[in-house]
Amino acid sequence: MKLIKKIMLATFALGMSITSMFAQEKWPEKINFGVIPVAGSTSMKENFSGLTEHLNKKLGIKVELQLAGDYTGVITGMQHKHIDVAYFGPESYVQAQKRANAEALVVEVDTETGLPGYRGIIITKKDSGLNTLESIKGKTWAFTSSQSTSGTLVPTVMFSKSGIDPQKYFSKVLYSGGHEASILSIKAGKIDAASTNDLDFNRGLGKAWTADDFNIIWTSDLIPGSPMAVRGDLPESLKKALKEAFISYNDKDGLNKLKIKGYIEASDSMYNPIRDLIEIKKQLEAKK
Repeated sequence: MKLIKKIMLATFALGMSITSMFAQEKWPEKINFGVIPVAGSTSMKENFSGLTEHLNKKLGIKVELQLAGDYTGVITGMQHKHIDVAYFGPESYVQAQKRANAEALVVEVDTETGLPGYRGIIITKKDSGLNTLESIKGKTWAFTSSQSTSGTLVPTVMFSKSGIDPQKYFSKVLYSGGHEASILSIKAGKIDAASTNDLDFNRGLGKAWTADDFNIIWTSDLIPGSPMAVRGDLPESLKKALKEAFISYNDKDGLNKLKIKGYIEASDSMYNPIRDLIEIKKQLEAKK
């Protein structure tokens, strides 16, 4: 009888542990998909609607697209569990990993190069006569967001290494808030020069601008691609399903709107070069 009792207790304990395991793996009824504002809200909805519908179908639960006014809003949203999965830039991902325990799932692949990365660029208006870094001295300049990789971090490090202090080098320095805003400001002649990237530049080609509207006067080395990341405390089975859903997204029209070839698996270590750039930026600023 004692043996039977022990077996019954062991079986009960095992059953409880299995029940607990499945309870922990219970998926939420809805997940919020946040995206950093690289463009205006209308463009963002149009570009990411197909992907959002794909996630809905693959996961079998509601996926709601959440647009934020700035990069910090998406990071903070994940930190406070209002955002479950998010499209980040490289630097904003590093900040989200530190502040919100974000985990990179996949990284976007460039259509042209087939590489999981993109390049920062500096642009001026066509026929402005501004064709070099030297020529934009004393002109107006726009970064994007303080947490943008190509819009702020990469050019800031480049400027510092070149002995350029933007506040002194340019007549005016401002933050546009997003890549589309910077590009349109250049096109409209409101700003003389701005930093952006080839991916977001290509996203607006034929819609909001053409390549002939601009000069590209500087191009960076390859930057690790923008990741899709999740909150670290989500169920492991949901993380796996999300990763598989992103990788399986192959709708030509949807990918064309995003201006990417698709997604491949990412790792946190891919963004160590960004962490190195952040540290270099801190060291350069400390020397001022």
